[in-house]
Amino acid sequence: MKLEPKNYCSIVKNISNKMANINTITNCFGCGVCATACPKDIISIIQNREGFYVPNITNIDVCIDCGICLRVCSFAKEGLATESPKPIHSYAAWSQDTSIRKQCSSGGIGFEIGRTLIASGYKVCGVRYDAEKGIAEHYISSSEEELKQTIGSKYLQSYTFNGFKAIDRKGKYLVTGTPCQIDSFRRYIRKFRIEDNFILIDFFCHAVPSMNAWRRYMDMVEKKIGKITYASWRNKFTGWHDSWAMSMIGSSTSDRASDNTAGQGNWNSRLSEGDIFYRLFLGDYCSNPACSRNCKFKYDRSSADIRIGDLWGNTYAANEDGVSAAVAFTEAGDAVLRQSGCMLIEHPFDVVAEGQMKKNVRPAYTSGIAVRLLRNANVPLDSIVWKLVFFTEKVLKFAERKTIKRKAR
Repeated sequence: MKLEPKNYCSIVKNISNKMANINTITNCFGCGVCATACPKDIISIIQNREGFYVPNITNIDVCIDCGICLRVCSFAKEGLATESPKPIHSYAAWSQDTSIRKQCSSGGIGFEIGRTLIASGYKVCGVRYDAEKGIAEHYISSSEEELKQTIGSKYLQSYTFNGFKAIDRKGKYLVTGTPCQIDSFRRYIRKFRIEDNFILIDFFCHAVPSMNAWRRYMDMVEKKIGKITYASWRNKFTGWHDSWAMSMIGSSTSDRASDNTAGQGNWNSRLSEGDIFYRLFLGDYCSNPACSRNCKFKYDRSSADIRIGDLWGNTYAANEDGVSAAVAFTEAGDAVLRQSGCMLIEHPFDVVAEGQMKKNVRPAYTSGIAVRLLRNANVPLDSIVWKLVFFTEKVLKFAERKTIKRKAR
């Protein structure tokens, strides 16, 4: 078949583009940095069928084959953005402001770093929960009051594009995010030679759950309390070690509850009580496949200046106020920690990271079934179908343990 010159050029360009951009990348980390870096603004971040963010080139004919989107992509690159991604100092940390420590998921180190840097002329690109949209999203805060929206963990994959795109490359910023988001962002600021303007923070990350799981959970809760106007994933009403708590307020409640008493328009549910969202998330029924197959950031590997998290383990087992793990990976990060005004007690890394994951998540045996069910809004999470899924998983794990014991004899 003879090709017309115009069609032939189009085919050649498409082949070239497949090699020079993220057009062929699927099921990635969904960090969104490629869309931020694209000089032609033709990459959007959308959600796929499984409920995870992925890049999408909106107009391939406009692509100039610069390859920047691939150069900043942590998923497409082997190894980490930093040459020596190992910790240099590790601390137990907590805010000396009791009100901040009480509000935060652990010890409040993340918020204290943020407000310290804002006072020094930085802006903060962090994560808040938008109840109207039902999503976690990155945004820019330039005052302590605006920063308060970052308080508390949000166990959702965050939409980064608007927040990252709003960053002025000539300004000074603290940027927080998952390890993969921060690794890609490190590649981005290195590409434009502006690393000195940034402090980067990531955290000990389990994995990110499907947004479909969150939507099904909201569907279930909103039938009971009305449109959700506020959501919190962690609180310390019964102590820090039992702080995996979903607290929501629905449209039928006029004022935000100040205690953990359930009432009209309030939803309070804990992991220790079998909360179904935490069961799906921490049971790895709906984790991003990239988290299990491609994560390279567990435990002591990071491209951030600072890694934070909960300091679980024996050392602070009796503490119910909350203690943060704070790990410096760079001298700049260590200097920021020391300037934060927090109580810092240095420990060996294995003490600070006790209880944190060393390996990637392993999907539940029934994760394939769960992912398909989560696409369907007509299968509520409190239905008998989900009880069967959880029961089947329990049986399969029991059989696995029996097999392991038998082989060990």
